[in-house]
Amino acid sequence: MSLPRSTPQAVFLDRDGTLIENRHYLASPEGVALLPGVREALARVRDAGAKLFLFTNQSGVGRGMFTLADVEAVNRRMIDALELGDDLFAGVCIAPERPDEPPVYRKPSPRFIHEMLAAHAIVAETAWMVGDAPTDWEAGINAGIHSAAIVRDPGAEVERERRLALGVEAYESC
Repeated sequence: MSLPRSTPQAVFLDRDGTLIENRHYLASPEGVALLPGVREALARVRDAGAKLFLFTNQSGVGRGMFTLADVEAVNRRMIDALELGDDLFAGVCIAPERPDEPPVYRKPSPRFIHEMLAAHAIVAETAWMVGDAPTDWEAGINAGIHSAAIVRDPGAEVERERRLALGVEAYESC
């Protein structure tokens, strides 16, 4: 993962499928597996001066499948595995809403991005949302920041058409 142009001030990152392997409804820290190249990419972006933010939809909480404490334990395991320090993320948003509930923080809602841009005095044009799903990219677009797609299958026509329609830049996974 590398972002083009000048170094962004902020990068908002999805968790499942972007930083760690996507295992639906992951509730156990033992299931955390970093994706290849993630540690190095995050270190480069952070060392260049960007603030990193974790932004993850976790509808398993709203569905009663696991607790917010379970999500936090998974996040803790991911941060430990990254070995980049406890202060890696300047902010973390765990959106527990189910898809059928009115979104507060659930992507594609831009609320968390807007709040962090304001709290950290970050100019929207210098920020990116990076993720593997359309809701990730749409959250960035809805917030008025750049969006980048992590692409696992470059030949997936439906995903490709959606990215093109949204104007989202695509990057093959590391």
